[in-house]
Order: sequence, then structure tokens, then C-alpha cells
Amino acid sequence: MTALEAVATYLPQRRVPLEELAGELDLTPMQVRLFRRFHKLSDVCRAPGAAPLDLLLAAVSKLDDLPAVRHRVRYVLWARTFPVVVPYPLNPLDTMCRLLGLDQAVAFTVTHHACATGLLAIDVAGRLLAGSPPDALALVVAGEKAFTHDARVVPETSVFGEGASACLVRHDGPRDRLLAYAVNQRGDFDDEVTTDTGRFQEEYQASLMAAIRAAVDRAGVAIDDIALVLPHNVNVVAWQRLCRRIGYPVDRVLLDNVPLTAHVFCADAFVNYQTARARGLLRPGDRYLVAAAGAGRGATFSAMVFAH
Repeated sequence: MTALEAVATYLPQRRVPLEELAGELDLTPMQVRLFRRFHKLSDVCRAPGAAPLDLLLAAVSKLDDLPAVRHRVRYVLWARTFPVVVPYPLNPLDTMCRLLGLDQAVAFTVTHHACATGLLAIDVAGRLLAGSPPDALALVVAGEKAFTHDARVVPETSVFGEGASACLVRHDGPRDRLLAYAVNQRGDFDDEVTTDTGRFQEEYQASLMAAIRAAVDRAGVAIDDIALVLPHNVNVVAWQRLCRRIGYPVDRVLLDNVPLTAHVFCADAFVNYQTARARGLLRPGDRYLVAAAGAGRGATFSAMVFAH
């Protein structure tokens, strides 16, 4: 059973008010007000001058136990929203592994689930570790730059911030055990995500709800048994609407980071996990759900249920 051994995140200290980004995001004053008042997006994390490698290293450096266990790391996975994030021949993942003394590990990128790829990487890591020694580990990292217009804003929906996360994964462990994983992939949104945002918005709630219900059912629990939901930080109103549809209390969805960080690509789940741990929102034995949605070549809606 896949388990999280340790989680660390990095968020740059610089927070940029949405109004200051209106020019580069091509937002009208009305759109800025919509994002702020309706979606509750306020500030955006930005790390000017930091490359993807810098973001990843900043997160991994906060895994205090990594130097002592790096000889046990068999796999290193970089979960990415975008298939291409640096020009050839740069390879931040290879450089990171060399700098951290992880040359012996098999390192590769996981993508094509867009912003839900972080959950896919956890699942892949657990499957790979199933055939490894019991003490073997995988390192899953996430972190990207808002380097193009498409990587800065989701029309009418969200704004991307910069940051990174790092997570050590075991095949089995005493806490944060993965009980179920469900994915709802919508290949029919291959073009509509960018050309017909209206249809995508209409079906977004139902598609994510289907993934959440499937994960909860596979975990053998009821939605009321979920102590906390760690969302992707796309916006607040999307989660308010979804909670009304599934009959789940919105105050048990950790939305506090949305106005502080914006949507940090694949790292949202881990950022929210760190916040939940710091605030004592998870008790031993609690079942919690992590949910994410990604849009790119098609759309992916994913959910995982863990036992803390």
C-alpha cells in the first residue's frame, strides 16, 4: 500500500497582487475584479530570476531526512503540468539528481495529466516500489515556472503561481497510506478546453465529482467519513459549487491558500497538505481526500483517499 513518508514545499516570499499582473495576463479591469471578488484569487506567488531547477532544489532542501536516506531512493519522478518547460538541452531533473547525489536512481518526468499529474506520479511511484526492497523510496517533485501566457492564466478560471513540492513515497508505511485512486479522463475535451470554455465549465463539476465519488467508493468509506479535502487551488467558487452538489461541508475543504498562492501547478495538493499538518487539521486515522483537475490535451479529473 503506497504511503507518504515525508512532504516538503517551497513558496517564494514574493506575492504579487493580481492587479499588477493584469497587463501580462491580458486581463481587463472587469476580469481582475471577477477573479478577486468571485473566485477569491488575490495574490500570486512569483520567483523572478529562479529557474525550474532552483524551485525544485528549494523544495527538496526542506526534506530534512533525505541526506540520510538518499541511498534508498530508487526512483525520482518530476510531475509536470506542461510536457515542455525548458529549452533543449537543459535537463533540470538530471541536474537536480546529480547535485543531490541521486545518480543511482531512475529519474523521469510524468506528465499528460496536466495539473492532476502530481496524483498520477504518486500512483506510479507506488507501483514501481511494489517490486523493490521494503525500505526503498521514491522522490516525487513538482514545480514549474509561469513562463508563457498559457502557463500564467486559465481563462475565466484561475491564475498560476510559482512554487514547488517534494515528497518521499514508500510502498507501505504507518501513516498517510493511499487507500484509493480514481481518474476520470475526458479525451473529448481535446479542443474544447481552449475553444469552447463554456462546455468545459458546464461539465467540470460533474466530471470531478465522478472522480471523487469513485475514489471514496473504492476506499470503502462514505463522503461523510472524509475529514478534510485538500483541493487544487483553482479558485474558491468552483469548490463551493461542487460541495453543494455532493452535500459536503465547504468548511472542510482547505481553501485558505487560494488567495495567497493562486494555482501552483501540480504542487497544490502538497502545499495544502503542509498547511493541514501545520494547523493540526489531520488526526491519526483521519481519512482525507486529495482532488485535482487538469486541462490540456483533453481533461483529467483525479482523486485520492488517504488514511493519515
